[in-house]
Amino acid sequence: MTLIVSSTLSNVVAGIERCDARFAAEAQSRLDCLTKPIGSLGRLETIAAQMFSIYAGNIPLPLLRGAYVFAADHGVTDEGVSAYPRAVTAQMVRNFLDGGAAINVLARLHEAELTVVDVGVDAEFEDAPGLHRAKVRRGSRNMFREPAMTNEEFDAALEVGVGLAHGAAEKRQHLVAVGEMGIGNTTAASAIAAVLTKEPIDTLTGRGTGLDVEGRERKVKVIDQSLQRHFGGLMVVPEPLEILRCVGGLEIAAMTGFILGAAAHQIAVVCDGFISTAAAAVAYAIAPQVSGYLFAGHCSEEPGHRYLLRYIGLTPILNLDMRLGEGTGAVLAMPLIESSVRLFSEMATFSSAGVSEKSE
Repeated sequence: MTLIVSSTLSNVVAGIERCDARFAAEAQSRLDCLTKPIGSLGRLETIAAQMFSIYAGNIPLPLLRGAYVFAADHGVTDEGVSAYPRAVTAQMVRNFLDGGAAINVLARLHEAELTVVDVGVDAEFEDAPGLHRAKVRRGSRNMFREPAMTNEEFDAALEVGVGLAHGAAEKRQHLVAVGEMGIGNTTAASAIAAVLTKEPIDTLTGRGTGLDVEGRERKVKVIDQSLQRHFGGLMVVPEPLEILRCVGGLEIAAMTGFILGAAAHQIAVVCDGFISTAAAAVAYAIAPQVSGYLFAGHCSEEPGHRYLLRYIGLTPILNLDMRLGEGTGAVLAMPLIESSVRLFSEMATFSSAGVSEKSE
């Protein structure tokens, strides 16, 4: 089957510019002149230099923040790969809309405008502030038995993300967190990770929301047989978009479109955990220059996450033993990112403060 990819996505990918290394070098020169020992701010210096590069030498302050939670159900839950029923996806989306979830608390605290995106939940929701209706289908198809999305469904999900990235640019958001909600989506993310990183499925696959040993073994077998069905044991590495279409999910596809769209608009993106990083990994496989716009908010306890981070070349900002999802780890990292650029922008230099530099 020939994969249909919209001209919209093709134009987005063509419009992603590689971050100019000259700006990172310029940022480092300034960092070395600030009133502190060279390198003493550690990773904050690297983060500030990346932000300076993303914004081509003109970091906008204050940083306007947005948090996007993409929600969808997964047909593969029919194979017993989750400890929770798929109804939990809709229940948690209602919790987001009522303001009672962890992401709501953190988004309020850190002043990130929260948008909950229904791209494929197997339920209908009443209108509510922050809800973005973009349902492509009530859950992806069962990847164990057929591709997770048809060409048309896949294209529609990608365009949901691209459209939201365009909206973020129109709102002049400078820093966006990408999170998700979808029972069964660690199965999809593990399948994507196995194809992209070439690591063993058993190494990449965790217990998700709390599977027992037997449940995890079943999950590994479902992933293995799904990859055999769609890609014939990976004798030939499939195209990144085809990987996503066959074994991904509607919310992962929408996040991929969002990340690509945000990079095309030169917006800094903070990935959350394993699932959003799977989307980022597909985006990176399509357009490697996207990595310059990406931050890893944290390192999840899901075992596959560290392999995807390594694949993209990202170092997590936080390591808090979290595995909640929802965008929580990404939003938690936002104040540290802003702290880095504030230090970079507002600290005095040795010259301006009249402070003696290190003796030769």
